[in-house]
Amino acid sequence: MAQINGTIMQYFHWYISDNGNLWDEVSKKAQELAKSGFTAIWLPPAYKGCAGKSDVGYGVYDLFDLGEFYQKGSIRTKYGTRQQYLDAIKSLHNYQINIYADTVLNHRMGGDSTEAFKATPFSQDNRLHPKGNFQEIKSYTHYSFPGRDNKYSQFEWHWYHFDGVDYNEYNGSDRSTVYLVEGKQFDDYVSLEKGNFAYLMGCDLDFQDKWVREEITHWGKWYLDTTGVDGFRLDAIKHIATWFFPEWLDAMEKHVGKDLFVVGEYWVPEISSIHRYIDLVAGKMSVFDVPLHYNFHYASKAGGNYDMRTILDGTLMQQRSTHAVTFVENHDSQPLQALESVVEAWFKPLAYAIILLRQEGYPCIFYADYYGAEYEDWGRDGNRYKISMPSHRWLIDKLLYARQHYAYGSQYEYFDHFNTVGWTRLGDEQHPQAMAVIMSDGAAGSKWMEVGKRNAKFVDITEHIQEAIYTNNDGWGEFRCHGGSVSVWVQQ
Repeated sequence: MAQINGTIMQYFHWYISDNGNLWDEVSKKAQELAKSGFTAIWLPPAYKGCAGKSDVGYGVYDLFDLGEFYQKGSIRTKYGTRQQYLDAIKSLHNYQINIYADTVLNHRMGGDSTEAFKATPFSQDNRLHPKGNFQEIKSYTHYSFPGRDNKYSQFEWHWYHFDGVDYNEYNGSDRSTVYLVEGKQFDDYVSLEKGNFAYLMGCDLDFQDKWVREEITHWGKWYLDTTGVDGFRLDAIKHIATWFFPEWLDAMEKHVGKDLFVVGEYWVPEISSIHRYIDLVAGKMSVFDVPLHYNFHYASKAGGNYDMRTILDGTLMQQRSTHAVTFVENHDSQPLQALESVVEAWFKPLAYAIILLRQEGYPCIFYADYYGAEYEDWGRDGNRYKISMPSHRWLIDKLLYARQHYAYGSQYEYFDHFNTVGWTRLGDEQHPQAMAVIMSDGAAGSKWMEVGKRNAKFVDITEHIQEAIYTNNDGWGEFRCHGGSVSVWVQQ
């Protein structure tokens, strides 16, 4: 069976227009995306958020409202209506593109009414030691979904389905407190940041409650039946008990009778924490390679003073590639967002060559890097900024073509120079032509590399260098690149 070099696109960014047209855009571009080499699309959260038609989807209000009911001031979501969403999925499936649904299970926001109950206050930065006495609070913990009127689920959420909240109507201006609900404990087997990082935002689901687990399982089955998606991108998994997901994923796969692709967002730069998480979920999901993203970030900021021999060190791509979803940028790391850690534009061609043309990992391309993005927002310093993210589509399309036609077979490494590194791919039976990739974050460079093809002609598919290179009688060639650039040499 021929190998398929799959590629994901994250088909949104944080500031994408809230005009409700994204699902229609996906439908119209399905054929184009397939032709470019995308085999899977990660779509944004499709359900109603607390900000209605302006919600990116992570302030989740009603998982069962895919843009069908008048709730939170609109019928549609930021991206369109339920029918437009289902049509987009159908269009992608028509071109054999898989769909991964963004799934936010950690919390609820925008409750329909308040409830009074008792809770213990903790500091946002210290979840181990209470900062005050056990007390009565009032918070928006009743979710009755009146606009949906019990369609698809009759379940209503109450205070006792949550283990923590951050709002108390009796002290409404306070934003520094997390309240641990009476009779509850923060979920175990979560990230140990802040002592216990089970609580993130809103009304935090208590996964130790069997009614909560049953409702989330019911929703997952309903969602798969309704949409026909091929997998999930799981949001904020370091805030949810690790023992929940193997049970939930087994139930989902049993329900649909097939394997589902699942990737989790565990946002930590330390590789040891990611290894531990993968072990705790018994390897049942892939995880985004956050350490690799940070390597790209630091390299791009160093302006040629980064040791490119170490660009893969401490990454999932290097140490556990079977579980690595590699990426350069995403909606959280883009400028002005919560986890801002920008990869500078000059370095992105190098970074995308690394994730697309090597044999390790499952690469994901960011919408704003492919199409470009323009937006404004407030920075953490209180000033407003205009952001322009340039499109790298022309070069990414070249890299995707190389990934489809040349990125096969044995891989030889040449990470032996501070600035200039490279590797070769020797091809396989179905794709016999070889490829050599060379890049430098500093001055122009060259490197002798083996491609296993004697006296063969190679051209730079990026068009950065116009002159061809010829290998010698031993199948080696002196390949080169410009400074701060990448060249991808493919056999003619």
